[in-house]
Amino acid sequence: MAQIGTFTRDDNGAFAGTIKTLTLNVKATIKPCDRDNDKAPDYRVTANGVEFGAGWSRTARETGAEYLSLKLDDPSFTAPVYALYGSCSVKAYRVGSPDIF
Repeated sequence: MAQIGTFTRDDNGAFAGTIKTLTLNVKATIKPCDRDNDKAPDYRVTANGVEFGAGWSRTARETGAEYLSLKLDDPSFTAPVYALYGSCSVKAYRVGSPDIF
């Protein structure tokens, strides 16, 4: 699993950091958002004021560790990038990969 970003959390529950891929190198934020239904994301991912992803709070089945499941999409990507944020780094994975947390 490739690490594509690092973030730090502030006192308000938002995260600030950097996402780097072969085609993207941006300062980004992951901010909590209001949910209007059970499937709506818990977080929005933005860079330069443009939303390019969403995140859902999750808990690992085996360890109970909390993490964010992220879906990032940008016109430069051939397909959406799925990533997990735990501790301080964002790691990309392919759909169908086992839960690492």
